[in-house]
Amino acid sequence: AAAEPQLPEKKDEIEEQIKAYYDVLEDQGVGVEGPLVDAEGYPRDDVNLYQIRNARHNISCLQNDHKAIMAEIEEALHKLHAREKAKRGQDEVEEEAMEQQVTLPPPFARVDSVTEGSPASGAGLRLGDEIIEFGSVNTENFQNLQNIAAVVQHSEGKPLRVSVIRSGQKAQMSLTPQRWSGRGLLGCNIVPVQR
Repeated sequence: AAAEPQLPEKKDEIEEQIKAYYDVLEDQGVGVEGPLVDAEGYPRDDVNLYQIRNARHNISCLQNDHKAIMAEIEEALHKLHAREKAKRGQDEVEEEAMEQQVTLPPPFARVDSVTEGSPASGAGLRLGDEIIEFGSVNTENFQNLQNIAAVVQHSEGKPLRVSVIRSGQKAQMSLTPQRWSGRGLLGCNIVPVQR
C-alpha cells in the first residue's frame, strides 16, 4: 500500500477540489446557496440541476474532510510541540544537574545510623547521607553537634528542612523531631565530618 500522503499536501488537494466545485457552481450562475427553482417554484431549466446538486453535495463532503484534516494537522502540530517541549525540559534538567554538581557546599555532618520506624527514617534520611543543611544549621555556621541538638530541641513537632548529598546529588526532605517509641526525637545518629 502506498504511504499516506503528507497532511499538508492532502489539505491542498481538498482545497483545490472544493475550489473546482465552486467554479462549476459559479459557471452555472447559482453559487452554493442560489435557488434551484424559478419564481413559480418550478425547477429551473436554465441550469444543470444534476451537476449543481452533485457539486453542492461534494463541497459539503469535502468541507467535512477539510475540517478533519485540519484537526489532524493541529494534532500533529500539538504532538510536535509537546515533543519539542519535552526535549527542552530534558535539556534543562541536564543543565540543572550540571549546575548542582558544581555548586554543592561541602557537608558538615554524616548520618551513621537510622533506626527503623523513627522520625528520621520516616522523613527519608538514609545511612551515609552527608548533611549540608539541618534547619537553620548549614555548612557556613556549623560549629559542633550541639548546634544540631539545639535546633532539634527547639523544633519538637515542627518540620525542619534537611538537605543532604546522596550519591553526588542534593536531596531535600522535611524532618519533624518528635517523641516516638525509641530514644531522642530523631532516631538517627549524626557525626561531624572532619574537614
